[in-house]
Amino acid sequence: MEDPEKKTEVVLLACGSFNPITNMHLRLFELAKDYFHETGKYKVIKGIISPVGDAYKKKGLISANHRVTMAKLATKNSDWVEVDDWESSQSEWLETLKVLRYHQQKLLSPDATNSLQNAVPLIKPGRKRKQEPNRHDPVKKKNQNPDIKSTPQVKLLCGSDMLESFGIPNLWKLEDITEIVKNYGLVCISRAGNSVQKFIYESDILWKHKSNIHLVEEWITNDISSTKIRRALRRGQSIRYLVPDVVEAYIEKNNLYSPESEDRNAGVVLAPLQKNASDSKN
Repeated sequence: MEDPEKKTEVVLLACGSFNPITNMHLRLFELAKDYFHETGKYKVIKGIISPVGDAYKKKGLISANHRVTMAKLATKNSDWVEVDDWESSQSEWLETLKVLRYHQQKLLSPDATNSLQNAVPLIKPGRKRKQEPNRHDPVKKKNQNPDIKSTPQVKLLCGSDMLESFGIPNLWKLEDITEIVKNYGLVCISRAGNSVQKFIYESDILWKHKSNIHLVEEWITNDISSTKIRRALRRGQSIRYLVPDVVEAYIEKNNLYSPESEDRNAGVVLAPLQKNASDSKN
């Protein structure tokens, strides 16, 4: 019989706008958890939803306060998925890699995450192990000592659209993509017959680290998206059963989505495009 203690513990991190959070967002976590548990090698111990901050400047993005509140309402009855507002509370837009580093560091040393500069693994008193010189690869050394329980691995949970966005010029830095797939890993939910595998094959970076990219096929297809939810609301149409009831009630009570809200940030360049285009010129 397999020893459950030897399974690698995983924390699933989903970053995005969640504008608003939908039932599909919640399904991603369940699909990924089923996949990992079916391998027999992993144990998913937590899911984290991290809404992006207002500084992301995406068109139609309502305030982070509302998006975080809706996400918390949506996960209120979950015993393993929670919402973290650290990313959304930052005054500047943060790269996804920095959010991954923050949450991995939080697992290593919960008291040392007050600053982004503290993204270096700290050695807790009494631990008999050498400090790992590579600050982003703290997990691998742990299993050499069976008496020390390994730190859970944070993996980025996403849909196929996010994975394929790696190919959009200036949206992601190549070094960030490399570090994400090499040191953390991706869990990508894709529909059967999707071209994600072809996209990975055509990318040298992704192909090199393909063993750390977990493709999960979504057999019960669900085409709900935040964009479609907002469109339905602008048309005065029902969104019941597309989002949790508590989220629908919150949207209605606060009159959140309208033609005016959809025009927010219209004509503003998305923060990563602005930053990375500027960096590439320097």
